[in-house]
Amino acid sequence: MKYIVVGSSHAGFEVVQTLLKEDKEAEIHLFERGDKPSFLSCGIQSYLEDISPSLDSLHYATADSYAKQGVNVHINSDVVDLDTDNKTISVNEDGKSTEYSYDKLFLSPGGEPVAPPIEGISDYKGVYFMRGREWAGEIKARMQAAKKVVVVGGGYIGIEAAEAFAQAGIDTKVIDVNDRILATYLDEEFTRILEDNAQSHGLDFVGGESVQRIEGDNDGNITQVVTDKNTYEADTVLFAVGVKPATEWLDGKIELGNKGVINIDEHLQTSAKDVYAGGDATLIPYAPTNEERYIALATNSRRQGVIAAKNMAGKQLKMPKVSGTSGLSLFDYKFGQTGLHETEADSYDGNLGATFVQEPIRPKFMQDDATVHMKIMYDKDSHRILGGQLMSKEDMVESINTLSVAINAGWTLEQLAMVDFFFQPDFDRPWNYLNVLAQEALGDTFGSDQMLF
Repeated sequence: MKYIVVGSSHAGFEVVQTLLKEDKEAEIHLFERGDKPSFLSCGIQSYLEDISPSLDSLHYATADSYAKQGVNVHINSDVVDLDTDNKTISVNEDGKSTEYSYDKLFLSPGGEPVAPPIEGISDYKGVYFMRGREWAGEIKARMQAAKKVVVVGGGYIGIEAAEAFAQAGIDTKVIDVNDRILATYLDEEFTRILEDNAQSHGLDFVGGESVQRIEGDNDGNITQVVTDKNTYEADTVLFAVGVKPATEWLDGKIELGNKGVINIDEHLQTSAKDVYAGGDATLIPYAPTNEERYIALATNSRRQGVIAAKNMAGKQLKMPKVSGTSGLSLFDYKFGQTGLHETEADSYDGNLGATFVQEPIRPKFMQDDATVHMKIMYDKDSHRILGGQLMSKEDMVESINTLSVAINAGWTLEQLAMVDFFFQPDFDRPWNYLNVLAQEALGDTFGSDQMLF
């Protein structure tokens, strides 16, 4: 069987590794537009902060390591066309167009950074986008000269870049059209704390403003960023306002949905026979509300890669539902979120409840003041758990995975309130903080773990 995989990041990497296990006779061809395969954009912050030693360290694999596995790697190869009737792809490589045939095809074209229609965005030196290996190298080089940086976009990618600049002692400001930082990831109880903490580390957040234009001098250097309300000095501007599916070349070849996402079924097959797709150009089945959502996370892409590859090799597996679980840190705080947010109450088909709790993590006699900020979302009528958020200065963000499991399992508040968690004073209290969170939502706490004197 001849398999072609287009795109070598998370989804493409997983497809190749799974096919090698599932089909020992597989002939695999992997196509990558860049000069090195399997780059991890999610590792860019570690590179900017000198944690990862080089860009080369941010790769799952190399052309040589793939070759040792028997994979035919085509780098500097831009796939530009698809003929599903004749089962071929057209590739621009070495200055010429070449056709390759396939038996099974996996498409992972990924996304490309959104460049908003802002005056001056292409007129001056010092404008960057937080996406891909090439941009990562340019941003790192710019950090040596930057004095005043404006990051446009206060989501995950934007704050990763902003934190790296601020940690390097560079005057950094984040501007977002939303009035809160990380507004699509965390509710106000959390973002209020994060904004204050970020400011104490030299990172300013400006919310509720829209960038209108970039201005500069006659030498092509940026001098300021102008919003609909204010003007800010800057010599560097980094845009992190989202990505869009890089699927224009597929228009008319397979069915595309809203904003260019590739339509796939529960087996990850496209509208064309023997053509599968995954990654940032597709939607994901969403567990809390039984719908499909655009959730561009590496974890989802890796799952898709496994499911697609097994189906390409002859099995019949369905893509599992996910809750969009993610975690991150910003200066002193680590936080995670999963499922619905309270801000989605108006669009939720039912009565969405939400309870916020701040609790000590360990017993009082442990002589520390470590706390955890928690929020749980649930259906007020059925008490089914639909979402959650956790934040603490403690490194306990992986607890959000427990709430993700509860969502996927269809658990209720009653089940989480009484579920068995271990107790050891170094780690928690006799009633684990997740027990307490559910109990508070039910209005039925079972006694304080703290000393009465």
